[in-house]
Amino acid sequence: MSEHSLNNKVVVIGGGAKNLGGLIARSLAEDGAAAIVVHYNSDATKAAADATVAAVQQAGAKAVAIQGDLSKPANVARLFDEAIKQFGKVDIAINTTGMVIKKPIVEVTEEDYDKIFAVNSKAAFFFIQEAGKKLADKGSIVTIVTSLLAAYTPFYAIYPGSKAPIEHYTRAASKEFGERGISVNAIGPGPMDTPFFYPAESKESAAYHATAAALSKSTKSGLTEIQDIAPIVKFLVTDGWWITGQTLFANGGYTTR
Repeated sequence: MSEHSLNNKVVVIGGGAKNLGGLIARSLAEDGAAAIVVHYNSDATKAAADATVAAVQQAGAKAVAIQGDLSKPANVARLFDEAIKQFGKVDIAINTTGMVIKKPIVEVTEEDYDKIFAVNSKAAFFFIQEAGKKLADKGSIVTIVTSLLAAYTPFYAIYPGSKAPIEHYTRAASKEFGERGISVNAIGPGPMDTPFFYPAESKESAAYHATAAALSKSTKSGLTEIQDIAPIVKFLVTDGWWITGQTLFANGGYTTR
Protein backbone atom coordinates (compact mmCIF):
# COMPACT_ATOMS: atom_id res chain seq x y z
CA MET A 1 0.00 0.00 0.00
CA SER A 2 1.27 3.48 -0.92
CA GLU A 3 2.60 5.59 1.94
CA HIS A 4 0.39 8.34 0.54
CA SER A 5 -2.84 6.36 0.86
CA LEU A 6 -5.46 7.33 3.44
CA ASN A 7 -4.85 4.19 5.44
CA ASN A 8 -4.21 5.04 9.11
CA LYS A 9 -4.36 8.79 8.39
CA VAL A 10 -5.86 11.34 10.78
CA VAL A 11 -7.53 14.32 9.09
CA VAL A 12 -8.45 17.74 10.52
CA ILE A 13 -11.04 19.63 8.47
CA GLY A 14 -11.69 23.30 9.20
CA GLY A 15 -15.33 23.93 8.41
CA GLY A 16 -15.95 20.20 8.16
CA ALA A 17 -19.57 20.14 9.26
CA LYS A 18 -21.46 20.73 6.02
CA ASN A 19 -21.33 21.65 2.34
CA LEU A 20 -17.87 20.95 0.85
CA GLY A 21 -16.21 20.32 4.21
CA GLY A 22 -18.85 17.79 5.17
CA LEU A 23 -18.55 15.98 1.86
CA ILE A 24 -14.76 15.84 2.17
CA ALA A 25 -15.10 14.39 5.68
CA ARG A 26 -17.46 11.66 4.54
CA SER A 27 -15.51 10.92 1.36
CA LEU A 28 -12.14 10.54 3.08
CA ALA A 29 -13.71 8.28 5.69
CA GLU A 30 -15.27 6.11 2.99
CA ASP A 31 -11.90 5.92 1.24
CA GLY A 32 -10.05 4.62 4.28
CA ALA A 33 -9.01 7.46 6.59
CA ALA A 34 -8.64 6.31 10.19
CA ALA A 35 -10.07 9.39 11.89
CA ILE A 36 -11.68 12.70 10.96
CA VAL A 37 -11.75 15.79 13.17
CA VAL A 38 -14.77 17.86 12.13
CA HIS A 39 -14.36 21.51 13.04
CA TYR A 40 -17.38 23.81 13.19
CA ASN A 41 -17.68 27.46 14.13
CA SER A 42 -21.05 28.25 15.70
CA ASP A 43 -23.82 26.63 17.70
CA ALA A 44 -26.01 26.90 14.59
CA THR A 45 -23.76 24.37 12.85
CA LYS A 46 -23.54 21.86 15.71
CA ALA A 47 -26.34 19.63 14.39
CA ALA A 48 -24.66 19.43 10.97
CA ALA A 49 -21.31 18.65 12.61
CA ASP A 50 -22.88 15.87 14.69
CA ALA A 51 -24.53 14.43 11.56
CA THR A 52 -21.20 14.45 9.72
CA VAL A 53 -19.48 12.74 12.65
CA ALA A 54 -22.17 10.05 12.61
CA ALA A 55 -21.74 9.54 8.86
CA VAL A 56 -17.97 9.28 9.23
CA GLN A 57 -18.34 6.71 11.97
CA GLN A 58 -20.85 4.80 9.86
CA ALA A 59 -18.19 4.67 7.13
CA GLY A 60 -15.80 2.98 9.56
CA ALA A 61 -13.59 5.84 10.70
CA LYS A 62 -13.30 7.44 14.12
CA ALA A 63 -14.57 11.01 14.39
CA VAL A 64 -15.03 13.93 16.74
CA ALA A 65 -16.56 17.39 16.33
CA ILE A 66 -14.71 20.40 17.78
CA GLN A 67 -16.13 23.92 17.92
CA GLY A 68 -14.09 27.09 17.68
CA ASP A 69 -13.68 30.49 16.06
CA LEU A 70 -10.55 29.94 13.97
CA SER A 71 -9.92 33.67 13.63
CA LYS A 72 -8.52 33.33 17.16
CA PRO A 73 -5.12 31.56 16.94
CA ALA A 74 -5.61 29.94 20.36
CA ASN A 75 -8.61 28.09 18.98
CA VAL A 76 -6.63 26.88 15.98
CA ALA A 77 -3.95 25.52 18.33
CA ARG A 78 -6.62 23.88 20.47
CA LEU A 79 -8.15 22.21 17.39
CA PHE A 80 -4.86 20.53 16.48
CA ASP A 81 -3.95 19.75 20.08
CA GLU A 82 -7.30 18.09 20.68
CA ALA A 83 -6.94 16.06 17.48
CA ILE A 84 -3.55 14.80 18.64
CA LYS A 85 -4.90 14.11 22.11
CA GLN A 86 -7.79 12.08 20.69
CA PHE A 87 -6.01 10.25 17.86
CA GLY A 88 -2.28 10.52 18.52
CA LYS A 89 -1.29 12.56 15.46
CA VAL A 90 -2.50 14.63 12.50
CA ASP A 91 -1.51 13.73 8.94
CA ILE A 92 -3.77 15.88 6.79
CA ALA A 93 -5.11 19.40 7.40
CA ILE A 94 -7.83 20.81 5.15
CA ASN A 95 -9.31 24.28 5.65
CA THR A 96 -12.62 25.01 3.91
CA THR A 97 -13.68 27.95 6.11
CA GLY A 98 -14.52 31.35 4.68
CA MET A 99 -17.04 34.12 4.25
CA VAL A 100 -18.23 36.38 1.41
CA ILE A 101 -18.92 40.10 1.42
CA LYS A 102 -20.01 41.54 -1.91
CA LYS A 103 -20.18 45.34 -2.00
CA PRO A 104 -18.94 48.26 -4.07
CA ILE A 105 -15.63 49.48 -2.69
CA VAL A 106 -17.16 52.81 -1.63
CA GLU A 107 -19.64 50.96 0.63
CA VAL A 108 -17.15 48.69 2.43
CA THR A 109 -16.85 49.58 6.10
CA GLU A 110 -13.87 49.11 8.36
CA GLU A 111 -15.92 46.51 10.21
CA ASP A 112 -16.50 44.60 6.93
CA TYR A 113 -12.79 44.73 6.15
CA ASP A 114 -11.63 43.59 9.57
CA LYS A 115 -14.21 40.80 9.76
CA ILE A 116 -13.54 39.23 6.38
CA PHE A 117 -9.75 39.42 6.72
CA ALA A 118 -10.00 37.77 10.14
CA VAL A 119 -12.06 34.88 8.76
CA ASN A 120 -10.48 34.42 5.34
CA SER A 121 -6.84 35.46 5.80
CA LYS A 122 -5.89 35.43 9.48
CA ALA A 123 -7.60 32.11 10.23
CA ALA A 124 -6.04 30.53 7.14
CA PHE A 125 -2.56 31.72 8.09
CA PHE A 126 -2.69 30.33 11.61
CA PHE A 127 -4.29 27.09 10.36
CA ILE A 128 -1.32 26.58 8.02
CA GLN A 129 1.09 27.62 10.76
CA GLU A 130 -0.37 25.20 13.28
CA ALA A 131 -0.41 22.41 10.70
CA GLY A 132 3.25 23.12 10.00
CA LYS A 133 4.05 22.76 13.69
CA LYS A 134 2.03 19.62 14.33
CA LEU A 135 1.55 17.58 11.16
CA ALA A 136 3.32 14.27 10.87
CA ASP A 137 6.04 14.05 8.22
CA LYS A 138 4.80 13.36 4.68
CA GLY A 139 1.51 15.05 5.49
CA SER A 140 -0.62 17.40 3.40
CA ILE A 141 -2.22 20.82 3.82
CA VAL A 142 -5.01 22.11 1.55
CA THR A 143 -6.81 25.44 1.76
CA ILE A 144 -9.96 26.31 -0.19
CA VAL A 145 -9.68 29.75 -1.79
CA THR A 146 -11.72 31.12 -4.73
CA SER A 147 -11.50 31.32 -8.49
CA LEU A 148 -12.25 35.02 -8.18
CA LEU A 149 -8.51 35.37 -7.54
CA ALA A 150 -8.27 35.28 -11.33
CA ALA A 151 -11.36 37.38 -12.09
CA TYR A 152 -11.71 40.91 -13.44
CA THR A 153 -14.92 41.97 -11.76
CA PRO A 154 -16.49 44.67 -9.60
CA PHE A 155 -18.04 44.35 -6.14
CA TYR A 156 -15.82 41.55 -4.81
CA ALA A 157 -12.77 43.57 -3.74
CA ILE A 158 -12.50 42.30 -0.16
CA TYR A 159 -13.63 38.70 -0.76
CA PRO A 160 -10.89 37.56 -3.13
CA GLY A 161 -8.71 40.28 -1.63
CA SER A 162 -8.86 38.51 1.72
CA LYS A 163 -8.23 35.14 0.08
CA ALA A 164 -5.29 36.33 -2.06
CA PRO A 165 -2.71 36.23 0.77
CA ILE A 166 -3.32 32.48 1.09
CA GLU A 167 -1.51 31.93 -2.20
CA HIS A 168 1.60 33.49 -0.65
CA TYR A 169 1.18 31.57 2.60
CA THR A 170 0.88 28.39 0.53
CA ARG A 171 4.03 28.99 -1.46
CA ALA A 172 6.09 29.91 1.59
CA ALA A 173 4.78 26.97 3.62
CA SER A 174 5.44 24.52 0.82
CA LYS A 175 9.09 25.64 0.78
CA GLU A 176 9.46 25.63 4.55
CA PHE A 177 7.69 22.32 5.19
CA GLY A 178 8.91 20.54 2.06
CA GLU A 179 11.97 19.04 3.72
CA ARG A 180 9.57 17.04 5.89
CA GLY A 181 7.70 15.75 2.85
CA ILE A 182 4.64 17.91 3.54
CA SER A 183 2.78 19.21 0.47
CA VAL A 184 0.87 22.49 0.71
CA ASN A 185 -1.70 23.61 -1.87
CA ALA A 186 -4.77 25.78 -2.41
CA ILE A 187 -7.84 25.01 -4.49
CA GLY A 188 -9.91 27.77 -6.10
CA PRO A 189 -13.38 26.48 -6.94
CA GLY A 190 -15.79 28.48 -9.02
CA PRO A 191 -19.04 29.66 -7.42
CA MET A 192 -20.38 26.54 -5.73
CA ASP A 193 -23.99 25.39 -5.66
CA THR A 194 -24.27 25.58 -1.86
CA PRO A 195 -26.10 27.85 0.60
CA PHE A 196 -22.77 29.69 1.01
CA PHE A 197 -23.11 31.18 -2.49
CA TYR A 198 -26.62 32.52 -2.86
CA PRO A 199 -27.04 35.10 -0.04
CA ALA A 200 -24.48 37.46 -1.58
CA GLU A 201 -26.00 37.27 -5.07
CA SER A 202 -29.00 38.76 -6.81
CA LYS A 203 -31.18 36.60 -9.05
CA GLU A 204 -29.47 38.15 -12.07
CA SER A 205 -25.90 37.70 -10.84
CA ALA A 206 -26.58 34.11 -9.78
CA ALA A 207 -27.92 33.41 -13.27
CA TYR A 208 -24.78 34.93 -14.80
CA HIS A 209 -22.46 32.80 -12.67
CA ALA A 210 -24.46 29.70 -13.66
CA THR A 211 -23.59 30.29 -17.32
CA ALA A 212 -20.06 31.74 -17.03
CA ALA A 213 -17.98 28.54 -16.95
CA ALA A 214 -16.92 26.76 -20.12
CA LEU A 215 -18.49 23.56 -18.75
CA SER A 216 -21.62 25.18 -17.27
CA LYS A 217 -23.97 23.34 -19.61
CA SER A 218 -22.55 20.01 -18.43
CA THR A 219 -23.82 20.44 -14.87
CA LYS A 220 -27.31 20.61 -13.40
CA SER A 221 -26.82 23.98 -11.73
CA GLY A 222 -24.22 25.44 -14.09
CA LEU A 223 -22.10 26.13 -11.01
CA THR A 224 -19.20 24.24 -9.45
CA GLU A 225 -20.56 21.22 -7.59
CA ILE A 226 -18.98 20.12 -4.31
CA GLN A 227 -18.83 16.60 -5.76
CA ASP A 228 -16.33 17.91 -8.32
CA ILE A 229 -14.02 19.45 -5.69
CA ALA A 230 -13.88 16.71 -3.04
CA PRO A 231 -12.05 14.23 -5.35
CA ILE A 232 -9.43 16.89 -6.13
CA VAL A 233 -8.83 17.41 -2.43
CA LYS A 234 -8.48 13.64 -2.00
CA PHE A 235 -5.98 13.48 -4.89
CA LEU A 236 -3.80 16.25 -3.45
CA VAL A 237 -3.61 14.57 -0.03
CA THR A 238 -2.83 11.13 -1.50
CA ASP A 239 -1.35 10.28 -4.90
CA GLY A 240 -1.06 13.96 -5.87
CA TRP A 241 1.35 14.78 -3.04
CA TRP A 242 4.08 15.72 -5.55
CA ILE A 243 2.02 18.81 -6.44
CA THR A 244 2.96 21.49 -3.91
CA GLY A 245 2.99 25.28 -3.59
CA GLN A 246 0.19 25.60 -6.14
CA THR A 247 -3.24 27.16 -6.50
CA LEU A 248 -5.43 24.88 -8.60
CA PHE A 249 -8.37 26.55 -10.32
CA ALA A 250 -11.01 23.82 -10.31
CA ASN A 251 -13.90 25.72 -11.80
CA GLY A 252 -15.01 24.24 -15.13
CA GLY A 253 -13.38 27.10 -17.00
CA TYR A 254 -14.95 29.92 -14.99
CA THR A 255 -11.67 31.85 -14.68
CA THR A 256 -8.08 31.12 -15.62
CA ARG A 257 -4.67 32.75 -15.60
